[in-house]
Amino acid sequence: MHRIDLSELFKRESERVEWKENVANIENVVKTAVAFANDYSNLGGGYIVCGAKETKDNYGFQKLEQIGLSSQKFKEIENKVLSDLREKVFPSVVALIDEIPVNEDKRILVFIIPGTHEAHSYRSSGKDTATYYVRIGRETREARNGVLRELLVRKNKIEPWDKRINAASSVDDIDLLALREYLKEMFLWDARKVIEDYISATEQISSFAPPLAGIEMLSGKLKPRNFSLLLFCSDPLKFFSGAYTLVSVYNGTDRSEPNAERYELTGNIVDQARKAIQLMQTQVYTVFDKNSSTPNQLNYPIRAVQEAVINAIVHRDYEIDQPTRVTVFSDRIEIYSPGALPRTIDKSKFLTGRATPFWRNQALAFFFNKFQLAQAEGQGIPTIFRTMKEEGCPIPKFEIGENSLTCILFKRKSGFKKLK
Repeated sequence: MHRIDLSELFKRESERVEWKENVANIENVVKTAVAFANDYSNLGGGYIVCGAKETKDNYGFQKLEQIGLSSQKFKEIENKVLSDLREKVFPSVVALIDEIPVNEDKRILVFIIPGTHEAHSYRSSGKDTATYYVRIGRETREARNGVLRELLVRKNKIEPWDKRINAASSVDDIDLLALREYLKEMFLWDARKVIEDYISATEQISSFAPPLAGIEMLSGKLKPRNFSLLLFCSDPLKFFSGAYTLVSVYNGTDRSEPNAERYELTGNIVDQARKAIQLMQTQVYTVFDKNSSTPNQLNYPIRAVQEAVINAIVHRDYEIDQPTRVTVFSDRIEIYSPGALPRTIDKSKFLTGRATPFWRNQALAFFFNKFQLAQAEGQGIPTIFRTMKEEGCPIPKFEIGENSLTCILFKRKSGFKKLK
């Protein structure tokens, strides 16, 4: 009795099944097996079906064609794949096997690959280094750059970026006055301690955040973590070339206006966020004559603008050298945040404000919440949708780029709500 029912498998998510009519390159099967084991999209693994293919019937509907493999080809593929998964994949991957007869001469070979908690790499023939593979949609791809970092972080092979030790810095780069004032503001200051006690590899300000510093393995020296530099260094641009916020204000609906206002906000990102919000205060309402029957009418809910700006600053990718951008036009505000939308987030749900929350920079999110600049977990995007709707503004729009996320808040066009 077979474990696999191909007709049922055919109905499953295409991301979880790889159909191969004939296997010209067995290494491609191994790469796909590694991708399924890495389980980048959190699907629980997948199936590689050798000897079958997806086709279309006369009406254009998908159908399954079971072709089968000869006994010799079947054994060749099975032995090579299992051998490579055992000897050329690290950590090795254990695949389950099922065989389904097509006729007296041919059988279909199915590899069942469970998702694991490890990050697996494969050193194919002729290569000196191993490569990580992931499954994105229906494709098996080499994990590179941000995808590779996200895979390794997710598998706990490296720390998240904001919690990593910054080898290029020193504890002298922490502004002690700012640190003390901020700790008092967040009600995290202990008067029994001196400020230097907080810059430690063991002293945690909160159980929800790691120590501000750590010991660098090569030198043995105490070094700040990336989030500490962003929050408590007077000039984080020394270490992160994109760690500033650019605010531009145009009178028209595009960037052709020659007399635009431009503000480059630098310093630690808490100061940047507060300055950006202060600048936005003048954009959320229209001032009319005091004698008018409709004075000071609201253009945007300030809560939505604030949440969008804070999200852009806190959850952006600081390994990208582009600034956070807030651009005001006569009919909308665009808030640009460098960094791709994490692949763990359901894109369709995110676009409607219903996605499960995910934090790229958890330590930053914790501290901004303590500053009362950010909402509690997962509430930022829903708050933007809710407050825009309550104020009669158009539905916010999110543009998801390959390496960016832009939130667009549209100005109320009619029926302005009076400010009290």
